[in-house]
Amino acid sequence: MATGKNLRTFFEGAWHDGDAMVMRAGDHGAWLGTTVFDGARYAQGIAPDLRAHCARVNRSAEALMIEPTVDADEMVEIVRAGLRRYPADAAVYIRPMYWALEGGDLGVMPKPGATGFCVSLEEIPMAPPEVATTLTTTRFRRPVLEDAVVNAKAGCLYPNNARMLAEARAKGFGNALVADALGNVAETATANVFMVRDGEVFTPVANGTFLAGITRARHIANLRAEGVTVHETVLTFEDFRAADEVFMSGNMNKVTPVTAFDERAYQVGPVTRRVREMYWDWAHSEPEARV
Repeated sequence: MATGKNLRTFFEGAWHDGDAMVMRAGDHGAWLGTTVFDGARYAQGIAPDLRAHCARVNRSAEALMIEPTVDADEMVEIVRAGLRRYPADAAVYIRPMYWALEGGDLGVMPKPGATGFCVSLEEIPMAPPEVATTLTTTRFRRPVLEDAVVNAKAGCLYPNNARMLAEARAKGFGNALVADALGNVAETATANVFMVRDGEVFTPVANGTFLAGITRARHIANLRAEGVTVHETVLTFEDFRAADEVFMSGNMNKVTPVTAFDERAYQVGPVTRRVREMYWDWAHSEPEARV
């Protein structure tokens, strides 16, 4: 069941209109959850960092012992061909996906070379700049590599994220600020997170418990290029309560301002607004982003 509209699916070498059926009940991915995906965006007539997202889905597949079958450059061309079927002003979510087709040893490990692949495109609007969210804590934490495949964008990780989000919504907040195994801040339930204090920017250091996102890296590079000090470091919940600004970073909406963490309120400040401006300025300057 999709969340957007105007869906198109690339499967078995061709583009299909609609939300095509791609997985069978006996597929290893349906049975044992060996699925990976990535998410890129097409908006304002461009698809920023598309190749990076296509390359990452291949790394995610390898982390789940699924053999990738489409190299990143070929995947980019498949996606571009699909995007040309949409109006230039459409906002499209781009989702390349792999899953294991068959089980190997004892049926649990994926069988080498038995891989399903598709790309799903669907129109989902970008959130307007004024749309913000609020955060609260959650009793659920991010796992570590010894417990889960946290080095992949894997479907099997998302039920834990859903628990975090459901708990936050039940408390009247929009999202959850999530701790790692040691109790330090890792990210939110759905995106990476930044805070601003005294004009400097801070984000949790990538410690192997969460995916340090492609958009996160782009924000860090843009800020540093403008001379802003960015710290990738260990951060606590108290650090966030002492922040001047907080914003989330993710592919879906690029920058989402945060206006409260529990009882602590924030303004949508100048750094948050500037990060959004810098992102789109960079994106429109990149020839590779053009479809």
